[in-house]
Amino acid sequence: MAEGDLFDPLSPAFYADPYPAYRRLRETDPVWLSPLGLWILTGYDDCVMSLRDPRFGRDGFEAILSAQYGEESEPGRLPRSMLFRDPPDHTRLRSLVNRAFTPRVIEGMREQIEGVVHRLLDRVQGRGQMDVIADLAYPLPVTVICDMLGVPVADHEQIRAWSSDTIRSLDAIGIPSDPSIIERGRAGRRGIAEYFRGLLPERRRHPRADLLSSLIAAEEQGDRLTEGELLATCVLLFIAGHETTVNLIGNGLLALLQHPDQLERLRREPGLISRAVEELLRFDSPVQRTARITNAEVELGGKTIPKGAFVVTAIGAANRDPAHFPDPDRLDIARADNRHIAFGFGIHFCLGAPLARVEGQLAIGALLERMPRLRLAGPERQWRESSTLRGLKALPVVF
Repeated sequence: MAEGDLFDPLSPAFYADPYPAYRRLRETDPVWLSPLGLWILTGYDDCVMSLRDPRFGRDGFEAILSAQYGEESEPGRLPRSMLFRDPPDHTRLRSLVNRAFTPRVIEGMREQIEGVVHRLLDRVQGRGQMDVIADLAYPLPVTVICDMLGVPVADHEQIRAWSSDTIRSLDAIGIPSDPSIIERGRAGRRGIAEYFRGLLPERRRHPRADLLSSLIAAEEQGDRLTEGELLATCVLLFIAGHETTVNLIGNGLLALLQHPDQLERLRREPGLISRAVEELLRFDSPVQRTARITNAEVELGGKTIPKGAFVVTAIGAANRDPAHFPDPDRLDIARADNRHIAFGFGIHFCLGAPLARVEGQLAIGALLERMPRLRLAGPERQWRESSTLRGLKALPVVF
């Protein structure tokens, strides 16, 4: 096998099933320097270390992203979001939105989210068939995050394509890619930012009890948030607030339907839904990889990773590491001690994890309760062309 065959994240085979490639890489070279100059980490311990060790940072992405996306001279260019910042800027920005996503706040939204789930299922209940992605997995988190940000739900289709293009362009970070994908990603990010910019004047005049109004109040204090940072935060929250949850619901339900024993057990024991969602997150993680840049030389796995290196943390591979998850390729909805890293680790741990968990529990639980004869419609699956976020284009089912 040629060196490059170990890991080809842009191949259709990888999109369809990345786990054999992860296993080969983890078994043969878990700290792998790829032909593209990327360091790929596939072992759980190495991945966790890279996510919490301050020698692996995010600030170095500024130059890479500017070069990749060619935005240096664009008028009104947004600053990088907290996703690409290190402390103290990351700490300042995260603290402004953290209180909106605490487990206690999200639990207080459970009834509201459950109502959205059932309204969406009411629309399709009489059909006997549905596309889980289009009819539930996408509109549910978009409706919720739009409500949190004070965005009219009627506008969510307008920014759906912008979000999709922005997400697709994430694969281009550090990897040579089709220039049209990069350009669509730039246009998508600009489109979402301008949409939120257009909401600001009215919201300044008439604040509401929503997250956007809270961010505006912080921006108006002058020393906590600039308008550019406000808009960059809105772009991040909108995209991150729904993209991963779409994949959690879609990937998770597909895994259950492909493992009838686990599906039936969850029907018999609905109290397992919280543990089941954690296992679904581990088994087919919505976010497959993230990255860091070393700000110091690091010894890892008997190799020296130099300062300034681009390091890919393969979350999907770490979550199938047999050293931490016995029989890792087996779906077990009652798996104990499930310390997956589907939401990351360390200071960049996913802000919206409590929200995604509740949305996943309520959506999957309602589907199994309301549709006892739920089954897949046809054998073909179309996966989105992304090695960063793993998700289905559609999931047709009958019931």
